[in-house]
Amino acid sequence: MIKKTKKWLLFLTLLVVCCLCIIIWHINPFRSKQSTIKIGILHSLSGELAISEKPVANAALLAVKEINDAGGILGKKIEAILVDGKSDENIFALQAEELITKQGVAAIFGCWTSASRIMVKNVVEKHNSLLFYPIQFEGLEASNNVVYIGTTPNQQIIPGVTWCIQHLGKKFFLVGSDNILHEIIKDTVYAHDGEIVGIEYLALHNKNIEPIIQKIIAAQPDVILNNIEGENNLLFFNALREHGITPEKIPTMSFSISEPELQIFNITTMTGDYAVWSYFESIDNRENKIFIKKIKSMYGENETISDAMDAAYFSIYLWKQAAEKAGSVSTDLIRPALGNQAFNSPQGIIHISRKSLHTWSFARVGKIRSDKQFSILWSSQKSIEPMAYPPTRSIEEWDSIATKIRKFESTQ
Repeated sequence: MIKKTKKWLLFLTLLVVCCLCIIIWHINPFRSKQSTIKIGILHSLSGELAISEKPVANAALLAVKEINDAGGILGKKIEAILVDGKSDENIFALQAEELITKQGVAAIFGCWTSASRIMVKNVVEKHNSLLFYPIQFEGLEASNNVVYIGTTPNQQIIPGVTWCIQHLGKKFFLVGSDNILHEIIKDTVYAHDGEIVGIEYLALHNKNIEPIIQKIIAAQPDVILNNIEGENNLLFFNALREHGITPEKIPTMSFSISEPELQIFNITTMTGDYAVWSYFESIDNRENKIFIKKIKSMYGENETISDAMDAAYFSIYLWKQAAEKAGSVSTDLIRPALGNQAFNSPQGIIHISRKSLHTWSFARVGKIRSDKQFSILWSSQKSIEPMAYPPTRSIEEWDSIATKIRKFESTQ
């Protein structure tokens, strides 16, 4: 009788444990048996940065579709959760928090401005998640939780300024939304015995362009170096032309204007100016022609393609390759698998550095054409090793400068 009672109690105990396991499995959003692998696509779909960011989200979604059509990843389909950062870094942070804690995403792909990246960086570091950042940036940063797909200063800013010195002139006026870039530009100009004749900071939401134009007229630079973000570029270039400042008189080299932005500008006000990127839609290689065809097939013949779209597209593939190598999408397992991952992208063969989570990328200078494309005037022969901290100052000096500048910009 006692033995039968013990067996009955053991049976009841096992039954309760099984029931609890079933309940926990159903309410746990991170359960290993989920049918998809979730990722977050976090970009501004509204606000003044939507013009630049919507196409980037589209490129990431194209890569997801292609991978899913080919069978997915680790035997599962990717579920891309698209959310709107609304051109506000605080909303970016809130959306990242929700993607990780409520949606259970394995990684986040997105952000645009440095302010949004830094806010999301804090979130992914707190939760030991990953952010794949596809935008060119000012450097002076490294994180074990951010994969820097976009270019570092030595892959965009420094080659662009150097090309200007060699071909356009040595007197520069700096205008834009990132004072850290201005410090890097200053070091590059001074290293080539150039001259800075004016520097103006323009906050993202500041529409007061006229005083800057007047200072440019007074300074009479050889070249304007422009890192203005978003729709303010439209106001800036319209004001330049209204005051008779054309590319023939004072050319502008831009670090944030690409093909999608050109579509909304009066191209007669833009033709003849310059930009520097890793990727231009006019690159003549097989991979780029295929990429263009895919984008236009999915989003329409009028869709144009930018450097950030190229980066967003291949960032999904780099993550996929690393996950397959690691056999997991766990951050701690996928992080070491990312090192030296390569991809034959539309810009050329790129890869993630073995030394950091920054990417080897190309550098190219383009001149704006009347058909809203770029003629490529110069290209690096191969991808360039990323250097987050320019060698003109120590890491400690750069960190101190970055802290002061970001504190200032947060008050603007």
